[in-house]
Amino acid sequence: MDSIQHAVDGEHVDISRRNLLRGTAGLAVAGAVLAAGTSSAAAQHSHGAHGANAMPSPGGSLSNRIYQVVDGLTDIGKNPTDIPGPITRKQPETVKVELETVELEARLDGRTTFRYWTFNGTVPGPFVRVRVGDIVEVTLKNAEDSSMMHNVDFHAVTGPGGGAEATTAAPGETKGFTFKALNPGLYVYHCAVPPVAMHIANGMYGMILVEPEGGLPPVDREFYVMQGEIYTEETFGSSGLLTESYEKLLNERPEYFVLNGHVGALTEHFPLKAQVGETVRIYFGVGGPNFTSSFHVIGEIFDKVYQLGSVTSPPLTDVQTATVPAGGATIVEFKTEVPGRYVLVDHALSRVERGLAGFLIVEGEANHEIFHASEHTE
Repeated sequence: MDSIQHAVDGEHVDISRRNLLRGTAGLAVAGAVLAAGTSSAAAQHSHGAHGANAMPSPGGSLSNRIYQVVDGLTDIGKNPTDIPGPITRKQPETVKVELETVELEARLDGRTTFRYWTFNGTVPGPFVRVRVGDIVEVTLKNAEDSSMMHNVDFHAVTGPGGGAEATTAAPGETKGFTFKALNPGLYVYHCAVPPVAMHIANGMYGMILVEPEGGLPPVDREFYVMQGEIYTEETFGSSGLLTESYEKLLNERPEYFVLNGHVGALTEHFPLKAQVGETVRIYFGVGGPNFTSSFHVIGEIFDKVYQLGSVTSPPLTDVQTATVPAGGATIVEFKTEVPGRYVLVDHALSRVERGLAGFLIVEGEANHEIFHASEHTE
């Protein structure tokens, strides 16, 4: 969609989307224009995508929906094992981080696509791993075919806007900045072009781990998981290319809750996998932009929780559910004792019915001393 046309206060308005969304002042107008068109857009959807032409995805519940991944569609789902290895060096170095902001239509659900805005073509974006004291050189390129301005704000940065001002780039532009990683911990990064919430909701978030001196204790498996919300004009379960909803975003009424970008990303597509007896570490963050997560793994207890992503505070022990705010992070660790399928959820469990779930598949020998399903016959 190259332009937005609406009648506002009785006057016809024709605003190029690219030009409209280049600055904060323009975005204030954009919000008014989009809000003005909401009722008409909703009416069109109710008689179009929601009417006779609608083809809801099969079923409406967890068991029928979130496990389906359809081949042949572009996929932005991030593989949770796509993590750089632990840092073993003893001295700080200069680390280069290269990001490209890419807008693309990709799978959201079984018969549904969405126009995502991404870092490097995935949601979440790349997992960045540095050491405290490192000098980090960030380069951000906004793809030529983008329709929007983009940038990046690292919560790990001490400096104006977390780097957002320095990296604000029009389509085809490349910007950058350098920062020193002063504080160890797990931090979120995201696009911060106004309206910031829209850029985040459309997929522009990721995490950076600043390892402490000496690193983190070794584990057998590490995974990268982030929770997000998607706001569409069409209702949950509609088919076809869905349209972002500015009104629902402002009113905090998402149609979808997802892990790693889309429905089913961490179930059928990229389920987490481990062996009995291994230690598992999950780097978990909430891109949001609005909802706090009650992160829980059904059938497991977190042996350690690095609360709010702090790696310099003593971890909590023996925790059932970790609270993670929007724009926040946590690190959880546990040992796998029993084989089976464990489900990653936000324990605000209605969100499972809107797409949010992941699998941890643990394979190995049964341990009946710890868990045994009795067979009863009558």
